Amino acid sequence: MSFAPPSLTASQMFGQKIIRPLTAATLCGIAFIKDKLIAIDSLKGHLLEIDPTSDNSKIINSHQVKEFSHVTGLAVWEDTLWVSRDQSVYSCTLTALGLEHFTTLPYPADGVAVWESTVYVSCQKLGYILVFDCDTRKEITRFYAPGVGVENLAVSQETLWICDRIEQTVYAMDRATGEVKFSVLTPFESPTGIAIHQNGDTSQESLYIAYASEEPYIRDNPNADPNHELTYRDRTFIHPLYYHYEPDKHYALSNGYLIEMSYAEEIAPLDEVYLPEVEWRIALPSETERQKVKHVEPIGLPFTEEVVDGQRVAVFKFDALTPGERHIFGWKALLEVRGIKYRITPRDVENIPELSPELQTRYLVDDDDLAMDTPIVRRAAREAIGTETNVLRKMYSIRNYVYDELSYGIKPYIDTPDVVLERGIGSCGEYVGVLLALCRLNGIPCRTVGRYKCPPNSEHQGVPLQPDFNHVWLEFYVPNFGWLPMESNPDDVGNAGPYPTRFFMGLCWYHIEIGKGISFETVTSQGARLTKEDVPIGDLAINHIRFTILKELPPF
Repeated sequence: MSFAPPSLTASQMFGQKIIRPLTAATLCGIAFIKDKLIAIDSLKGHLLEIDPTSDNSKIINSHQVKEFSHVTGLAVWEDTLWVSRDQSVYSCTLTALGLEHFTTLPYPADGVAVWESTVYVSCQKLGYILVFDCDTRKEITRFYAPGVGVENLAVSQETLWICDRIEQTVYAMDRATGEVKFSVLTPFESPTGIAIHQNGDTSQESLYIAYASEEPYIRDNPNADPNHELTYRDRTFIHPLYYHYEPDKHYALSNGYLIEMSYAEEIAPLDEVYLPEVEWRIALPSETERQKVKHVEPIGLPFTEEVVDGQRVAVFKFDALTPGERHIFGWKALLEVRGIKYRITPRDVENIPELSPELQTRYLVDDDDLAMDTPIVRRAAREAIGTETNVLRKMYSIRNYVYDELSYGIKPYIDTPDVVLERGIGSCGEYVGVLLALCRLNGIPCRTVGRYKCPPNSEHQGVPLQPDFNHVWLEFYVPNFGWLPMESNPDDVGNAGPYPTRFFMGLCWYHIEIGKGISFETVTSQGARLTKEDVPIGDLAINHIRFTILKELPPF
């Protein structure tokens, strides 16, 4: 199955435009009535009718604002509007908007969707999506909620679409059985509403997602000293979600961007040194299912290319680096990058073949100061999996064990996994080290990936952006399925579980894959690799990283 955007009326109306309704603060539920978009501003209680081409909006519940305050989800079936508010679900006619009680849950009702005589209600606290009969108001069945966050719902034909704001994910579920068919990552954080638009001319369907969060900004305050202060403001908008599902490959792609990335080194040694016959290697962006390298060119100085373990590497050569010598060199790449999410279950990996000898000797060994022979690391490897034997469950258990044991903290250097486990605090690189050690000790091949994430500010197109710091994650190998991505640390998610799985076998568009399983940057002098004990690269040069988001990629 693959998504095809509507080609006539709807595409002319919406295109790739971000819809930012005037006056809206926090959009939660959205729905279409033919080509008319309606949304609930849960903070203000405004039920809005929005013109997607101009962002103009009008309040259609002028006399019932109080009744619609704190509404979190809405749905439309024929001439009836359904809403979830607090612990209850209500319905009303679109003409009168007088809410009538339908059912009450023991915990907050987060989202609602309706198809014919069936009503679907999501409840994060219960961990279920409840299915009711519209006429009898009785619960028919319930499905496990696929994510850990608050979920909004939409339904069309045989598919129940579930939008999870913590998971940053939309799930396609069989509405009769509750089986998740596939899932896709949303291009923005905190998705709070989902709606389906059907083109009246072609009958093609499009998904639209509402987002609501707060963003920091610097405000000019003449009464403050200094005159600028950090504060926050509401950020809410609606945007189409594109996807392309590859069932044979077990993954789905979603929205992406054309990005220009530059990486350059500026020779500026802390202490002047003389290095003869220098070769400076910098890994180039990888070609993957989700990342396409359109063009690469040198910055400052020319380079030759090498291929190391299947990865492209730029090689810059100097007869010598002498005291007082200065250079700028690096590469600039044009990339198409999309979100990817794999859908593989423990049942899918029950009868996988044995690992090849090559994988065992390359990816099950301690080749990067992983402290795999220390008692604390070996004990953690045993505790992490318990009695589990399924490779996917083992990987999931190891991930959660590391998340439980460590808290995230940025550090200027990387300690070995034994030190990190003893301390209980680690940077993203240290999370990776611990994960690599525990996985390899449990027979799961792993390798590092990175090196940077593009700042996820896609609305700032054409503006040079710089990441705050570098970043690494990992890939683990499953026979018959290949290398699967996994974010190394919880990032912006709190330390208490249950942990979201948005980046377990998934990456968003802003993850830039460079140098899988190889060193990102190395320097040799007279054929011998320089180590930290010799001259650290950071003492020789200053790196400069720049991203420019050029445009959103068209639908598939």
